[in-house]
Order: sequence, then structure tokens, then C-alpha cells
Amino acid sequence: MKTFGKTIKIYLIDGDPNGRMSCELSNWSGKAYKLPRKLIKESANRPDLDNTGVYILFGRTDDIEEKDLAYIGEAEGVRNRLEDHLAKKDFWNEAITFISKDNNLNKAHVKYLESRLYEIAKKADRYNLTNSNSPTKSSISESDQSEMEEFIENIKLLVNSLGFKIFEPLRKVSINKEEEEKNTFYIKAARGANATGQSTSDGFVVFKDSVIADSTTNSFPQNWEKLRNSLIKNKIIEQNTFTKDCLFSSPSSAAAIVMGRSANGLTEWKTEDGRILKTIESIT
Repeated sequence: MKTFGKTIKIYLIDGDPNGRMSCELSNWSGKAYKLPRKLIKESANRPDLDNTGVYILFGRTDDIEEKDLAYIGEAEGVRNRLEDHLAKKDFWNEAITFISKDNNLNKAHVKYLESRLYEIAKKADRYNLTNSNSPTKSSISESDQSEMEEFIENIKLLVNSLGFKIFEPLRKVSINKEEEEKNTFYIKAARGANATGQSTSDGFVVFKDSVIADSTTNSFPQNWEKLRNSLIKNKIIEQNTFTKDCLFSSPSSAAAIVMGRSANGLTEWKTEDGRILKTIESIT
């Protein structure tokens, strides 16, 4: 299916890239606000933030081995709810809110949006969600559901554009088999290493069920040994097998963990017909 370009209008409310932003998408009735925690109370003069909407709170964890944190919620008055969270939740430092410019979102709509966004974020598994329970999805008409699903697609686009990949899967499955094969790479090496992966805009993803070498070499660098042990500790690797898709910062770090030795991922990862990643990436 052909895709088309999009225009996103970002307004720096405070004239500061680290301050408040409003974001609008061409031909869409929705509107987003990106708000630092410390400027929530200063947003009382923005009446549309009193509209019904959904919001996402973003924060970081102190444990470098853990994923960042997020909370997905809804409210009939978004700003008031964010002010409540200032006292009740301390993990977050930024919020992104979504409202309708014509104020046509009702409680049932935002309950549906909250539930679906939670489902999508949970499946993407990029963040640890701090919601105590899975939000209940409201029952809405078929036509409203279609409108909300379109609203969700625009939310995903804007959130990703603002630098938060909470809804973005680690890897994309192409419906074009030839394209899928072109973007899939393999390692079959000593000591049982047998892995499959994909190069992405974030780094390199090793697929679930890939098998790592059953031991490491004596010269295996300490930083890779530490990462390998962390993956095992967090049960991302069990019995030498990846239990889920895993994102690495580079093809080389992915290859090193899989092979149990220092590795150049650009030459170790190969397509099914034997072409190395370096060659594929250099093709224009």
C-alpha cells in the first residue's frame, strides 16, 4: 500500500525546545501537547487542556538494566488529572496528552483509546507500564471504533515523531516476502550459535528463539560478558535461547552476544544466500 508524506506543525509554547510543545497533524482534528512535569501548573491558561482526552506519562528508571517507565491514562479534564499525578506519581518527568480540537471526544471514546493504547504498548514491550491494571475497553459503535482506530494511528505517528517509541514494535514484518528475506540476517557459528535478526533504525534486533553459543571465549570482552549475564538474569535468554525479540545498539553487539566472542556484525550477519550486512547496507 502506498504511503504519503505528512506535515506536523510543532509550536514551542515557551520558545524552548525543552519546554512545552503543541503538535498538530495536517487534516486531523486531534491535537497533542508535550509537557514537562515542572510546567504542568503553568499550563492552566490553555483551555483546551481541560478537554476530554488521553495522556501518557514518561519517566526513567534508576536501574540501567531496566526499561524506561510509562503510564497510560484518560480523563474528562486532562490538565486536572495531570496535576493530580504531580502528587501521586513521582516516576514521570514528561507527559504527552491528546485531545480533540473540536472537543468531540467523550468518556467512552477515551476509555477505548486508553485500553487500545495500553494493548499496543504492552505488545511493543519498549517500556515498563506502571498501570496497576489493564484498562477496560468501552463498548462503542462500529463507526466510532473506526474513527478511534484512525485517531490511534495518528497518536502513534506523533508520539514516535516526538522521540518516544512506546508503540513501535522492535521489528516490522513486511507483507512482501522478497522484502522480508532481504532484511533478514542469520548467524550459524561455533558452539551452537544459530540466530536470526533484522537491522532497524534503532539498532539490530535478534529474533525470539535465536540460540546463542553455549560458552564464551577466553578473550570475550568484559562488557559483552556483563551484558550476556544481564540478559540471562532478566530471562531474556533462557537455556541459551532468546525468549523474546531483543534490541541491541549495533549489529556487532548482537553478533558478539550470539557468538560468545568479539565480532564484526557487518560481516558476521548474512542473508540466506550468503551476502553480508555490510554489502546489503551499501547497495543504493
